[in-house]
Amino acid sequence: MTNRGTGTRRAALAAGLAPLLLATACGGGDSGSAAASSGPPKVSATEAGVVAPAKIEVIAGLTGCKVKIRTEADELREGVCRTKQGDYLVTTFPEEKLKRTWLESASVYGGTYLVGTRWVVSGKPAVLERLRPRIGGTMEQLRGIGPSAGPST
Repeated sequence: MTNRGTGTRRAALAAGLAPLLLATACGGGDSGSAAASSGPPKVSATEAGVVAPAKIEVIAGLTGCKVKIRTEADELREGVCRTKQGDYLVTTFPEEKLKRTWLESASVYGGTYLVGTRWVVSGKPAVLERLRPRIGGTMEQLRGIGPSAGPST
């Protein structure tokens, strides 16, 4: 006879351990400790193929920012980061399709965005390039609408 609760308990245990594993994997340590000196070499998020999770506080923490939440909605959360590197916005979405819709709407304004799974960071391209090794993602250039800033004929 099988115990129906075993699978449920295992799933709950795995779900409960995931944040702990992430916290210990991402946590810093004393650089002089034996664990830090004998661990694997440090690589950037981009080199490791890591993409930040879609949670503003985690993404902001990876970039060295204490985020100030400015929008809390069902469709998205948006926070402002002001750092020595520059200012930028971190926007997260509960679903990938909401992110795509947001980017389509933002294309009216143009600009460069750092885009990951269910998140977007917007700011000056130089700032985004400095953040990319820490959080991963891809750079997306949105065109915008209206006349270009070139000379007229």
